[in-house]
Amino acid sequence: MSTALQAVKIATGITANDLLRSIKFYTEGLGFEIFEKHERDGVLRYAELRSGGFALFVGMDDFAKGRDRVKCVAMRIYVTTDQDINALAEQAKKAGIAVDGPAPLPWGPLAFSVTDPDGLGLTIANK
Repeated sequence: MSTALQAVKIATGITANDLLRSIKFYTEGLGFEIFEKHERDGVLRYAELRSGGFALFVGMDDFAKGRDRVKCVAMRIYVTTDQDINALAEQAKKAGIAVDGPAPLPWGPLAFSVTDPDGLGLTIANK
């Protein structure tokens, strides 16, 4: 007999070419809050950002795998919310983020999509 995982919180981690630019994208553009910042040797290395039950760890890329490596291939984060999608999309636009939508998804909910500075796609949709 197996036991099904019952996640309480979901978190993902990404590496950023420009950590401060990515933090600004998520906080000013999408309304995430900085939960924690971590420094080493006086340099910001990563931050934990939160939005509702979603935690996002954004770390500074050390470029050990090369500066030209492709990131976020075949990955997209879908976020559902009860909030006003039009207002959220407008906030992102005002922060200088290119927004695709809002428009209904093929299965119905209103949504918009954005791409973070390192190529990670996010779709934000109504439940």
